[in-house]
Amino acid sequence: MQNYFTADELKCKCCGKLLISTKFKKKLNRARELAGFPFVVHSGYRCEAHNKAVGSTSSNHTKGHAADIVCFSDRTRFLVVKAMILAGMLGIGIHKTFVHCDINRTSPALWLY
Repeated sequence: MQNYFTADELKCKCCGKLLISTKFKKKLNRARELAGFPFVVHSGYRCEAHNKAVGSTSSNHTKGHAADIVCFSDRTRFLVVKAMILAGMLGIGIHKTFVHCDINRTSPALWLY
């Protein structure tokens, strides 16, 4: 399977550290492949300081199990969510400007921001 994402796209925007689980990255690459168009990463790995700075107290981003993908149209948002579900993402959060995906859950969840 092709690797569609660079370290620069997935690293913490605060400190530059990169910690992404292999399992998550495989699913993210699969979702990108299924969608058939490039994903723009809004947020990948986050260190604890960055996570607090964005207002989150606990997050799969700090474990390397999550990413947020930029989406500005209804059609793109639909295709990204569909691809994430088919790729096996367990957590999907829908925001006006991005879609969150993660794998570190005991059961599937879908929510709105």
